[in-house]
Amino acid sequence: MRTFVSAVAVLIGLAMAAVAVPAMWVERNIVQEDGFVALTAPLGKDPAFQQRLAAAAVNSMGFGGQQLPGALAAVVKPILDDAAQSLTAMPGYSDAWAETLRRSHRLSFADPRTLPPEVSGTTSLTLDVAPLVGLVVARVSAVSPVPLKAPDQVRIGIGQSDQRQLIERVSAYAPMGSAVAVGSAIAFILAFVAARRKWTVLAGTGIGALVLAAVWKFGADAAGRLVLGTGNGDDVAEIFKREFVAASTAGFGQWITAALVAGAVLLGAGIVPRVVGARRPAPNVRRATNTGSMGA
Repeated sequence: MRTFVSAVAVLIGLAMAAVAVPAMWVERNIVQEDGFVALTAPLGKDPAFQQRLAAAAVNSMGFGGQQLPGALAAVVKPILDDAAQSLTAMPGYSDAWAETLRRSHRLSFADPRTLPPEVSGTTSLTLDVAPLVGLVVARVSAVSPVPLKAPDQVRIGIGQSDQRQLIERVSAYAPMGSAVAVGSAIAFILAFVAARRKWTVLAGTGIGALVLAAVWKFGADAAGRLVLGTGNGDDVAEIFKREFVAASTAGFGQWITAALVAGAVLLGAGIVPRVVGARRPAPNVRRATNTGSMGA
């Protein structure tokens, strides 16, 4: 009975860990604002993404005549294009990009009831690049005879329809990962306490961790291919999506590597003492051998 209880507890612990680890990673790196900013901050250094993002931001500013007279717009336009091309080299770019990510995260993960009217009805993800546009406007205003005012928001859609509903589900279920992880740990402790042969629990848990690491790797790659396979034809959205998938895969890959190491350690901790113990002669055999030698 003890062996059966121990085996069932190990299986339950592995099943719960299979759900808990991805949920905890999503909670820390996507649902939480600071984690999302840390994960996606390197995207702003990608030259192709920066160039297309700057172009999209500038095009959305409406300098064709809304803020500047037509004649003056022709003079300012080259300056504007130059500022957009050198966006990443401007002082304050890193802070502006981080603020862009924070605003965008709030738009995507906020309670739908708190969203602005122009966003609450949309079903796709949105980037608010107003902080980046502010840098460009400041550069242009420094050489323009007409003072320019940066817009409060400049939003660019980066996702497909119905993705906001998916985010709402993720936001609801991902925080449960920590509780499930605690339940998994309790199951493993129960399995170890109930087991007659402790080494079998260590070895079985280690093998299970190695299997889970392989499952997580397969699942992460499949999810990445699924996301990359959905396109909306927008250059900014496509590059953001590609770089976000790469960053997410690399970030979760560190957790997979940790699971591989933990699994190997547990497997070794279970098998090595067993192998060493099997090679040692039993006490009765040693005693009989010693007695025979004395008699001789």
